[in-house]
Amino acid sequence: MTGVSGVPVDGATALASEYFQSYSVIGLLALVGVLFVAVAFGAGRLLRPIVPTPEKLLTYECGVDPVGEGWAHTQVRYYVYGFLYVIFAVDSIFLFPWATVFAAPGYGATTLVEMFIFLGFLAVGLLYAWKKGVLAWA
Repeated sequence: MTGVSGVPVDGATALASEYFQSYSVIGLLALVGVLFVAVAFGAGRLLRPIVPTPEKLLTYECGVDPVGEGWAHTQVRYYVYGFLYVIFAVDSIFLFPWATVFAAPGYGATTLVEMFIFLGFLAVGLLYAWKKGVLAWA
């Protein structure tokens, strides 16, 4: 096997060359990504209008004007919605391994029963939240 300059190259050197060449492509892609982000932020800084006013310099959070105390009452309902979302998102992740095991020979009936028990727990939790009025937006 000969290299680019016609000098004989052994198999290990050729393998190392291909190995580092694949990493150079990844490095080049990372560099292009960093440059793209830098150019976008730089263009945004150069093109935006800079007109500071007292209103723009005020503290602003979630549409609430910063008047009065720093303490504001937050509805627990928002946290419950977030919690329910996290529960069902994490539980849905368990469906993918189940589908993989269900496809394996010899595990069909067992995994099917286990998944119906799992989905039953989810349904009971959802029914409980619905009965308590957590899902009603008022």
